[in-house]
Amino acid sequence: MRYPPHILEEIRTRLPASDVVGRRVKLKKAGREWRGLSPFNVEKSPSFYVNDQKQFYHCFSSGKHGDIFTFLMETEGVSFPEAVERLASEAGVSLPKMTVESEQAEARRTGALDIMELAALYFEEQLRGPGGGEARAYLDRRGLGENTRQKFRLGYAGSARYALRDHLAGKGIERDTMLELGLLATAEGVAVPYDKFRDRVMFPIRDVRGRVVAFGGRAMQAEAKAKYMNSPETPLFHKGRMLYNLDLARKSAHDRSRIVAVEGYVDVIAMTLAGFPETVAPLGTALTEDQLALLWRHADEPILCFDGDGAGQRAAFRALDVALPMLEPGKSLRVAMLPGGQDPDDLARSGGAAAIDAVLASAQPLVDVLWARETAAGAIDTPERRAGLAKTLREAVAGIRDETVKRFYRDEIEGRLRGLSGRPERAEGGYSAGPRAPRAPFQRRPRPGDPPPSPRIVTGFNPLLKVTTQAPVQGGRLAKREAMIVASLLAHPELLGIEEEALAALELVNPDAQVLRDLLLERAADVDALEPELMEARLRRAGLEEAHARLTALVTSGDRWMLDPHADPARLEHTLHQAVILHRQAGALHNELHQAERALAEDGSEANFAWLCDVQQQLAVIAAAEAEAEVSGQE
Repeated sequence: MRYPPHILEEIRTRLPASDVVGRRVKLKKAGREWRGLSPFNVEKSPSFYVNDQKQFYHCFSSGKHGDIFTFLMETEGVSFPEAVERLASEAGVSLPKMTVESEQAEARRTGALDIMELAALYFEEQLRGPGGGEARAYLDRRGLGENTRQKFRLGYAGSARYALRDHLAGKGIERDTMLELGLLATAEGVAVPYDKFRDRVMFPIRDVRGRVVAFGGRAMQAEAKAKYMNSPETPLFHKGRMLYNLDLARKSAHDRSRIVAVEGYVDVIAMTLAGFPETVAPLGTALTEDQLALLWRHADEPILCFDGDGAGQRAAFRALDVALPMLEPGKSLRVAMLPGGQDPDDLARSGGAAAIDAVLASAQPLVDVLWARETAAGAIDTPERRAGLAKTLREAVAGIRDETVKRFYRDEIEGRLRGLSGRPERAEGGYSAGPRAPRAPFQRRPRPGDPPPSPRIVTGFNPLLKVTTQAPVQGGRLAKREAMIVASLLAHPELLGIEEEALAALELVNPDAQVLRDLLLERAADVDALEPELMEARLRRAGLEEAHARLTALVTSGDRWMLDPHADPARLEHTLHQAVILHRQAGALHNELHQAERALAEDGSEANFAWLCDVQQQLAVIAAAEAEAEVSGQE
């Protein structure tokens, strides 16, 4: 029985060779590989090696060599189909029934790869041609010369609305196939599909075998709605399961026993040019479990290198939540923060490879990131607050599935808690390694436009606390935005793949939004269940039609276009993404406002008053932006 190559590759990706072989052979780490006694011959000195990066084993005493499928066949005498079925079950990969239809589907997949290659070649030609002058100038300014463009196969999508469509149609490619592969897009009221990528520098996204499966595009115009745009999920492209540049980076990662993950395409290229070719990036998403498993295939402690700003720190904290439950003995992460809000390109230009080396060398262990996040969440200057910190940390550690790692984490955290006295100091540009001496309350330099200092408040009552942040009422702005996000995903469940992780992390106030969000996340892994008709049927079976109606009623008139099944996909994706970001920002600011109110109640200093006013001002800016968006959406 013949299985599609991409299914076999998926199984190999999910099951490291050392895990499968290690059930039968006692393996010990030997540099970048694993070593043990041959399962095929009796020997006293180990001559059997396993390499996870290359996905194979080799036995020098017998000359046998192969992958996880051949290992089961050689050691257990099973047939190839039996080996595939067993390992697929362990990996959680569904095997298609090999029928005439499935063989035709595999042929279509091969044809789809050929089409994506044609598109990549077209974009490369456009970059070299007369219409690519501005794109070449932009790349030159970024230090991405001709050799770099060729290595990463950079291209350019012109501004013409149907250029790629017509080019591929001239080669016999059908319109529906281009739509399925994310090369074309449609919009409400537009009968003819148009090129999805226009006037953008193009970054081909390749699978681990170097085949183009998708594209990322960087807008040339500053006023473009989305600076970066990725291909949608397609039969070839599942962004949560891939890493940009892994096909080129894995050899260097193997040679150096290190892999570095940065935030974007240009960051990867900048790191490679600076002498760090073992660099990859997630594809416009927070790090996923599948991506972390890929990183661990190439290094025991991958380094996450994020921009040194608030967004970079939040990305580190999200990665912490993904990684903690998955930790195993010897498998972890380290986090490096770039200084002064710089990205890798900035740092490479200002300090060269030595500056990047210094940042990577200072990468902090995951336990320090966990400690930094929880101790920075609020004051810990009373026994009750320290008890709350202890509870939060213990709950986080309890989520670690491996008992050995959990025990060592628990010992480390308990030791830090015992030594805690006052708020731990956070080091400049990094994370505290443990408790330090107490520090003064929060102090911020006055800024232009700050209100005049308030007198020091010595009573237990603070009139400023009248500006509270209680949960909004059912019809409040926060609830309306929640309704818009969840209702639009119910109307367009195919977009869930873009916002699944962000949706799971959102703090929702409305009970209807919460229960409907849970319904969406339950079906996120089932692609077939994300059809709108199937989602409606599931709502009926779950008895959630009334909850859906109540939530939909909260969506403002300016946002109701998002519920239209024929809404412009590009506009819809952009608006939904912005709403999720705004909701997350507002939630974080509300939490910070609670902290500022509490700090001012305990210490009515000018600095704490200024802190409270600053947070209130940021919330007012968000509220004004939302109000303006509502008005413009209704016009």
